[in-house]
Amino acid sequence: MAISMSKKKSKPSKKLETKHHQFSDTLLFKILNRIPLAIFLLILIFLWSSSTTIISGKFVHVCVSSRKLNNLYCLSAGTQPNFEIPIPALNSNISTGIKEVVDIVQEVPDPIVNNGSDGEVAFAVKVVEQQLQVQRSWISNKDHVTSCDGKGIYVYDLPSKFNKDLVGQCGDMIPWTNFCKYFNNEAMGEPLVKLGKGWYHTHQYALELIFHARALKHPCRVYNENEAKLFYVPFYGGLDILRWHFKNVSNDVKDTLGLELVKWLENKESWQKNSGKDHVFVLGKISWDFRRKNDDVSSWGTRFLELDQLQKSIKLLIERQPWHVNDIGIPHPTYFHPHLDDDIITWQLKIIRSNRTSLVSFAGAARPDAPQNIRSILINQCNNSGTNCRFLNCSSGGCDQPESVIELFMDSEFCLQPPGDSPTRKSVFDSLVSGCIPVLFDPFTAYYQYPWHLPEDHSKYSVFIEQEEVRKMKVNIIEKLKKVPLREREDMRRYIVYELLPGLVYGDSNSQLEKFQDAFSITINNLLARVNKIE
Repeated sequence: MAISMSKKKSKPSKKLETKHHQFSDTLLFKILNRIPLAIFLLILIFLWSSSTTIISGKFVHVCVSSRKLNNLYCLSAGTQPNFEIPIPALNSNISTGIKEVVDIVQEVPDPIVNNGSDGEVAFAVKVVEQQLQVQRSWISNKDHVTSCDGKGIYVYDLPSKFNKDLVGQCGDMIPWTNFCKYFNNEAMGEPLVKLGKGWYHTHQYALELIFHARALKHPCRVYNENEAKLFYVPFYGGLDILRWHFKNVSNDVKDTLGLELVKWLENKESWQKNSGKDHVFVLGKISWDFRRKNDDVSSWGTRFLELDQLQKSIKLLIERQPWHVNDIGIPHPTYFHPHLDDDIITWQLKIIRSNRTSLVSFAGAARPDAPQNIRSILINQCNNSGTNCRFLNCSSGGCDQPESVIELFMDSEFCLQPPGDSPTRKSVFDSLVSGCIPVLFDPFTAYYQYPWHLPEDHSKYSVFIEQEEVRKMKVNIIEKLKKVPLREREDMRRYIVYELLPGLVYGDSNSQLEKFQDAFSITINNLLARVNKIE
């Protein structure tokens, strides 16, 4: 529900009137009084465009011109103290919970399960873990597609308003920066020559375009719907909602394109045949941006993923909604897009041999307006640790250059990855690709997100520390990480570099990987395994 505030008009007191007359006689007032009304209005418009506050339900979204927003983030926080995730009632049926538990979640920006009794928390976690087991059961047991028989992939040729026209609005997507530069080189961005071959300045929200470019060139692509097993709908829903984030438009306007797409699909026999079960959508923003529950004018996001017609389809996102089994998390795009196996091998050798002079590093910014966020504590511990920890302050532009972040991670044993504006972080994948062991504080950051690309045993590639322990100052992160044996660190790094890394990056659209499966190939193979199990 949107918050509206009204102020009752009251008569000014004589004391206030006296102060007003005193102010009117000041030099400042005389100067302001001489400013033409048009110029004054322009100043107000400038200030408004630099800072936008949206209040809806239990969220406040403060959007300011900053590094975060140049990277297309909006800062969000609960408008109620200690607002945390609702927990499903204990009498919910687990078998239906996988499908229906989401009904108890309304507008939750940060699913940290620490509310309610121990039994309720345990039940909520159990539901999430059961869903992950279901999703892992869809993993293909074949490393490569040896034959396309019965594995046809049909890519819908959608009307341009659902994708290409959205890309054409890149210059006006957000008020203070031109987004178009990130769409060069098939959305990989400009080359990062300093980092080597295959490195590009890729935006974290470029997944929709990258995936589409790869799907168009997949060897199992078919052009006849009757030959298809899997149907890919290349709707750029992330770009659709992104263009409305900073504009004062109604919910009807935000929802229009998604509703038009559903109507378009419903007229297709291919959709009608299995009610969309064999269809996949790829969305380059987090699930919450597409799950608006109320109809208040100032509400955040669209209702696209809440539409009844889409509940049976598979949705691939950079951050999934933990209570929807058909929401599947796949890796954030990193800056590395290999073309050949040798590109991966060369990079693996480089980072495994990297001289890591820092024990710990953190690239990020504090959240001073979010008292429950542990970032400020981590920053203080890092800054007070001497040479053991390096802090790259992203609030002052320190992270604008990808080279700075990757080089920091290549120089570090451990990379701190606390939740930010949402549980997941692109930085987790940047650290893994750099051979830096991620230190996680919330299971929703990675463990409950990416069942197809990260192993169930998270101790193989990460260190987990309860954020509540940090919040209560019960643990010094630096001292704790010092105690991790060198042999254990080496084993984890080798697993990250040689086992995980190839499957976390998206090759370029013409990639010729043979020895390795990248994130796209793993995803496609598992989607094909999933649709083969449709009853």
